[in-house]
Parts: sequence; C-alpha cells; structure tokens
Amino acid sequence: MSDDPRRFLDPRTIARIARLDLRARYVVEGFISGMHKSPFFGHSVEFVQHREYAPGDDIRHLDWKVWSKTDRFYIKQYEEETNLRTALVVDVSESMHYGRGPLNKYEYACTIAACLAYLLIRQQDAVGLMTFDSNARQIVPARSHQGHLDTLVKALDISRPREKTGMETVLRRVNNGTSSKGMIVLISDLLCDREGLFKGLDLLRFRQHDVLVFHVMDEDELTFPFQGTTKFEGMEEQPDLVCDPRALRDGYLAALEEYLVEVRRGCTRRGIDYMLVRTSDYLDAVLSRFLHARMAVKSSVKTR
Repeated sequence: MSDDPRRFLDPRTIARIARLDLRARYVVEGFISGMHKSPFFGHSVEFVQHREYAPGDDIRHLDWKVWSKTDRFYIKQYEEETNLRTALVVDVSESMHYGRGPLNKYEYACTIAACLAYLLIRQQDAVGLMTFDSNARQIVPARSHQGHLDTLVKALDISRPREKTGMETVLRRVNNGTSSKGMIVLISDLLCDREGLFKGLDLLRFRQHDVLVFHVMDEDELTFPFQGTTKFEGMEEQPDLVCDPRALRDGYLAALEEYLVEVRRGCTRRGIDYMLVRTSDYLDAVLSRFLHARMAVKSSVKTR
C-alpha cells in the first residue's frame, strides 16, 4: 500500500467510511500529515511591547536581540487576538440529494463542513452550524471545545435533504443571529434565486463578515453526459421531464456557463471567496483552497 496521504482523500475512499466524524478525522489528519507546517489561520498573537524581566517570567519570551544591545533582560509582551468565530451554513434542500458518484452533493457538503469544523476546533476556534432548506433546520451555537464536533456532526447527520432552497431568508437569519463579525462559510449547490442569494450575501458583507462560498455540484450537472431517452426527476417542486438529452445538451451547457459566471462575478464583486467544488474533487484540494483563501484574508487585514 502507498504511503501517500492522498489515498485517504479520494471521494471513493471517503464514501466507504460510514460515520461522518471518522470521515472528517481521516481526511484532516491525512491532509495535515502531507503539509510542511500546521495551518494556523485563526488564533494568533501580536507583539505589543517590551517590559523588564522579573523573576518567574517565562524565559521563552526573552528578547535576546535586546539583551545583546543593552546587556539587560526584557520580555516580549503579546496581545492575544480574539479567536476566530465561524458559522457553517449547509444547504440540505432536496436538490442536494442528487449524485451518481461515491458521495452525493449532500454527503459531500456535510463532509466539507465536518472537515472544516475539525480543523477549526483543532485550533481552539469556535464553530457553529446552521443547516437549511426553505428555512433553518438545525442550529448549533458556536463552541470551541473538542466534544463540540460530535454535536455538529449529529446535526449534519439528521438534516436529511427535503424541500426547496430559501437562500435569502436563511442568510438574513444568519446575519441577524451573529452579534460580532466572523467567518461565514456557505456550502450549497446554489440552485436558488440569484437575486435572493446576492441580497443575502450583501447583508453578510455589510456586517463585515468574511464570507466563503463552496459551490458544490455533481459531475453530471457540469458535463451533462446523458445519452438516449431519459427521464429527469424534478426536484424542489419542478415537474419530471422525459426527453432526448442530446437535443438539450448545447443549450444546457451554455445556460450553465452563464449561470456560473454570474455567481462567480457576483461573489467577486462583493469580496467573497467563491470556490466551485465538484463531488469528484479530492478533499485535500478543497481544504487547500479554503486555507489559501483564509490566509489571504488574514494577510490583507494585517497589511492595511
């Protein structure tokens, strides 16, 4: 067997792990083992000033450069930044049930959410959760202790896909339920009214939240590979359709590209990190993109 940690991150391998908490632990530990350093992107400390050393002070904070110039011992003092607070907002509407691969969109979205929760709690950052369809289904307040992961996973597990997507209503509720700015991670197939989506995102950005959008889509939705007479089952109150998909393919793909461009540009204009995620994507690619986006936000804040 190969020692490459990526073998744990293939959706086909992840699908064989039944329990979501074990799935998240497997992915994250394999991902981190392949990195050269830990992904500290939330909790950190910032240097403030020096003060003279006093007996009992931690010598690890001695500034040896100052000692070499003054021949006196000084301690570096730090101001601890507020730990990152993150709200995971996961779409569990009926359309998320689609998928012919190892994981459908709902299962893949839950795996992303559980992995992010595991990463954040591992760093002692607080994580909360809202699952939704036409309205909020499960709400878990933000906590940072290790046992909180079990609470988040259980909430994801019982939020079975149903009903249509009410994006603006849900994002407005997320905005009203957060008293201080933090990070909002939306995980959804975004099969919803775009005007409502952008109104909801505008509310979050107005409150100065860092917003990331994981746009989860199945490979079928992106390539439309169907051949021969096919029955397409309607979801979220849409009727069934029987047709020859070859007659629809060009028009479908053109409309899809227009839709993806609209969503991506809409997020970019609002300063939102947008990531199109295929359910066939390796989980390390998804985590890497998330960490890169988060580190970019932290760097831009520090350089202002």
